[in-house]
Amino acid sequence: MPDMAGPLTRRMRKRAATREEITQTARRLLVEQGPEAASLRAIAREMGMTAPGLYRYYDSREELLRHVIAEIFRELAACIREAIEAAVDPLAPPADARERMSRKFVAACQEFRRWAVTHKEEFGLLFGFPVPGLAYEGSQDIADQSALEFTATFYVLFLELWDEQPFPVPAEPEIDPALRPQLERFRAKLGASIPAGAALVFLRCWVLLYGALAMEVFGHLNFALDDSAPMFEVTISELASRVGLTYPWPGMAGPASGAAAS
Repeated sequence: MPDMAGPLTRRMRKRAATREEITQTARRLLVEQGPEAASLRAIAREMGMTAPGLYRYYDSREELLRHVIAEIFRELAACIREAIEAAVDPLAPPADARERMSRKFVAACQEFRRWAVTHKEEFGLLFGFPVPGLAYEGSQDIADQSALEFTATFYVLFLELWDEQPFPVPAEPEIDPALRPQLERFRAKLGASIPAGAALVFLRCWVLLYGALAMEVFGHLNFALDDSAPMFEVTISELASRVGLTYPWPGMAGPASGAAAS
């Protein structure tokens, strides 16, 4: 009896490779020409296929684009995790635990900026205006899961910091009653038992970090600054102070040492 495992595996590999090529082609068209250019007909033409042929791999344009969004989120998350891991030499870690956490925190922020300023179109796809024709609310599919994976790169770091070096946060009675239940839902969504005040600090830090990057990537600081890198270092310093860290840390050559690409 012939062994069907080999041919089946080859077919699976070929199908996976074709799906990956379709995804990469769609991403290139999105980045180079914008969302309107990434039609199934245009993607198929780039690949030498027919548009109906794409339906063998994706059920719709929306499904394909959401896989593209998911891929970009995963790529960004992986870059930030690698930066965090590289921030501390396991053979010679800083003697001070606070400095170790500071190095990880700063590395995550700087890598996010490096990726953002070198992938401005992708940043816009993830964090700018929604892609036309792409649903975002309540889908909870691969794109939403990958977005949560990206969020977790910062949230896990935040939890590590909270466990090792707790810092002051607003007490629950001090939080607006309209905000408290929303923070509790957010905390449950991420699956962590931290005070509502800590969730508030995390979100506030995210707003400051994302706001600084969006202003820079979308050119909204050009009226004042030719080089936004030093301003981002100020932002990191402010973020660090909110979570009980210090940046630059003692003995550091300067605030911009090791900063992300301008």
